[in-house]
Amino acid sequence: MRKYAFLKNPMKCNESDYIYKIMIYQTKNEGVFLFQYCSIDAIQCSFDQYYNDLEDVYDDWNDEIDERGWIDINDPLPFCQHDALIPIRVKGRDIGKPEWGKLETPVDGEWVEYNPK
Repeated sequence: MRKYAFLKNPMKCNESDYIYKIMIYQTKNEGVFLFQYCSIDAIQCSFDQYYNDLEDVYDDWNDEIDERGWIDINDPLPFCQHDALIPIRVKGRDIGKPEWGKLETPVDGEWVEYNPK
């Protein structure tokens, strides 16, 4: 299960970064991850946190999100990054030979190099 939300107000998370949106990813057995994004338009997260359960995430964050509330999003495709808002995977991960630092995304049914703008 994945859901994302925009914050009512950007939240300072360190000396130079602000969080603008967040995403929950609940695994079947490993708990809940909260991904934090440092831009309204960010596709991949900048920071993450781990929670034991969904209730704790909601307790910490429900008062911070805007009127749109939590927005459901599909689980990632196989081998894709859980924090990415679009399908992105490490090149070669699907065949057991990951090329760390190289990403790809599907375009017209083919996996191509991912080049963020």
